[in-house]
Amino acid sequence: MSGTTVEQRWEGFYRYGPHTLLGVSVLMAVLSADAVGMTGTERRAAAVLVAAACALHLWWDRAKGGAPPQGPAAQACYALRTLLAFALCWANPFFSIYAIMGYFDSGHLLPKRLVRAGLLCTAVTMAGAQSGGGLPPDSPVTWAAFGALFVLHSSLSLVFGNISEREAERTERQRETISELERANTRLEEALAENAVLHAQLLIQAREAGVADERRRLAAEIHDTLAQGLTGIIAQLQAAVSAADAVQSREHLDQAAGLARHSLGEARRSVHDLVPAALVEDGLPEALDKAVTEWARRTGVRAEFIVTGTVEPLHDEVGATLLRIAGEALANAARHADAERAGVTLSYMGDEITLDIRDDGRGFDPAAQPTRTGGGGFGLVGMRARAERIAGTVEVESEPGTGTAVSARVPLVRRT
Repeated sequence: MSGTTVEQRWEGFYRYGPHTLLGVSVLMAVLSADAVGMTGTERRAAAVLVAAACALHLWWDRAKGGAPPQGPAAQACYALRTLLAFALCWANPFFSIYAIMGYFDSGHLLPKRLVRAGLLCTAVTMAGAQSGGGLPPDSPVTWAAFGALFVLHSSLSLVFGNISEREAERTERQRETISELERANTRLEEALAENAVLHAQLLIQAREAGVADERRRLAAEIHDTLAQGLTGIIAQLQAAVSAADAVQSREHLDQAAGLARHSLGEARRSVHDLVPAALVEDGLPEALDKAVTEWARRTGVRAEFIVTGTVEPLHDEVGATLLRIAGEALANAARHADAERAGVTLSYMGDEITLDIRDDGRGFDPAAQPTRTGGGGFGLVGMRARAERIAGTVEVESEPGTGTAVSARVPLVRRT
């Protein structure tokens, strides 16, 4: 049975119980009037008192809705009913059926400090009605009976008092629990609403971050494939125009066509986020060796490639990152360094792999380069962004007139 159902039943008892018990008492008093020797005056007085009791309870049924619990009105109702019950029991002991209501609602109508006093008053009424001689007792025997019954009812009043206190405490705890649950539900609803807003914001931010990351990836791929390919094609076409004979011009044109086909393939792979074509059949060392050899043949710069450590199969993302960084560093050396020699070293170092690209060109001041994309500095920024995507770093050491060294360090993630 739920706490709400219990409270509703007690409220129904407090409302209809006095009327019911009073009606039963009146019936029993009428049937026993001759047996207990009620005089005409007692009968008329009992009728007046019963009417007063009915009026009292009708008034309380209407007044209790606006009266504070256990306030002055409730205390007055309990006191008047106790006096009426005492007077009725004086006329006929069967009115103790009505008086017994004082045991049940003392905690409901009286404040805690007056509950025991109210119960003792009810005990006096019950003991006098049940002692056999009425109130007041008219003989030593009835006095003795009254005393014994008073002790009994006083004990019962203590029991009822404890029950009433526990009921009041239980009701108070229940109210506090319900209030706390309501507050918890309110906080939960607020938290859920806040989480829904945060979730929507996170989805928007994640979508925007994904779009921005994809734009950066495509920008880097275009820079490392199409831009470099177009640069090479332009160089070969210019060389073809200024060639001394038709054979050399044809060679430059063939190289331009080859660069165009290669750039087109790399562009398609970039759009679909595929690994570079050089890594489809070869591992990273072989792909770097071919890239360095082709770069040296195309630029006329002497270049060598060295591998140190134990070669291990790498995850596609790691291999593609290092290959793109090497291509960008070599392209920068060809465009800006005016170098005569270059070297590329790939080092397998346990849990890390490093790529070093060095040249003996004119060098530059790294601090003077742009720190973000745009403004001609995308190459260095792009290399760093690529490395950071796989938890790596790129460091550049250079000074005007002393050449340039680019060092990329990334985790060695093995192919599964």
